[in-house]
Amino acid sequence: MKRFVKWCVEFPSWWNIRQSRKSLLFAVMLTLSVVSTLTLSFPLNAQINLPPRPTSELRGVWLTNIDSDVLFERDRLKGSLQRLDELNFNTIYPAVWNWGYTLYPSKVAARVIGRSLDPTPGLQGRDILKEIVDVGHQKGLTVIPWFEFGFMAPADSLLAKNRPQWLTSRSNGTRIVKDGNDNRVWLNPFRPEVQQFIQDLIVEIVRNYNIDGIQLDDHFGLPSELGYDAYTVALYKKEHRGKAPPKNSQDPEWVSWRANKITEFMKRVFTTIKATKKDCLVSIAPNPQRFSYNFFLADWQKWERLGIIEDLVLQIYRDDLNVFVSELDYPEVKTAKSHIPVSVGILAGLKNKTVSMQQIQTQVQKVRDRNFAGVSFFFYESLWNMSKEKPQERQTGFQKIFPTPVAYPNLLAGWKPFS
Repeated sequence: MKRFVKWCVEFPSWWNIRQSRKSLLFAVMLTLSVVSTLTLSFPLNAQINLPPRPTSELRGVWLTNIDSDVLFERDRLKGSLQRLDELNFNTIYPAVWNWGYTLYPSKVAARVIGRSLDPTPGLQGRDILKEIVDVGHQKGLTVIPWFEFGFMAPADSLLAKNRPQWLTSRSNGTRIVKDGNDNRVWLNPFRPEVQQFIQDLIVEIVRNYNIDGIQLDDHFGLPSELGYDAYTVALYKKEHRGKAPPKNSQDPEWVSWRANKITEFMKRVFTTIKATKKDCLVSIAPNPQRFSYNFFLADWQKWERLGIIEDLVLQIYRDDLNVFVSELDYPEVKTAKSHIPVSVGILAGLKNKTVSMQQIQTQVQKVRDRNFAGVSFFFYESLWNMSKEKPQERQTGFQKIFPTPVAYPNLLAGWKPFS
């Protein structure tokens, strides 16, 4: 358009220069009017309407000590947080409870487990949670510690060996649950001593660190095949006139009974967190509801309805785009979106699985198309260090996804659902 106007202005140099200025001005105005009329006559969907950039969007990443060394060296950790800030991420979820140990110096863990800190050499003499909070906040990052293992622990851990009475089992008495090549056991989430231990760990962090929230996932539940230990069976019989729990671990009433017990504990945890620090967000990062409920007894849909979660990051780690999209459109997800910020966890890759930047970008766009609060990636190491694509190519890709900084969508700061 600017070139066209310039051409109109210069037109007298070869046109009849004796034409009046009034005629020239009329010609220019007439031409611009025609161009405007033609432009407005195009179909609306043919016109360029750039969507407004979001003023807030979760742009998160999980930091873990599994298949990743980001936490094991002070300068490496600091450099990683610096890079995330440069690429316009705004939220980090550092693991603080993994492998049966805390990743920060814990008096609670020392008392119960006999060791205050994960024994990995790179963690000794450090408080990585304090480092992450200090550096993260300097960079403007929201810091929400993540209880990655929940009630789960390695079968050979000090916790499992020192507290065998805390463990639950299948109906045949076996306890080991395979997680890839690793043997896991599960603490019994129905025992008061176990509940107190987990709650004490959470409160210890909320009280002692300047964190922005606490995140749990469906490891805060229990594999539905478990729950047949003597303590739980006796509790069930007490509440069912002596009747034993069904042998079928998927029996609807048996699933519901255990899920409701976990929900009651979740209520107490939420209340305790808020009593300790009222502006500490309670975040949940579960699988989709049907899987989370049926296989982990974690009824996050009910938790959301009860108002005991303030941030939901739904793990949808799917390669099939149709399946990925279908998970975004379930009724319970849409309902949650109308109450609290709901974001989507996207898989960036695993140790033995590469996820292309094209797939990541496509999934992010599908999430944005549906007005979710944002995205978070599992996990830091696979953002650009576990891919067939070069690290610089991956970082450029994320720079395109997040071209400018935006704020974290905080419910406590007046977040409203997207219309």
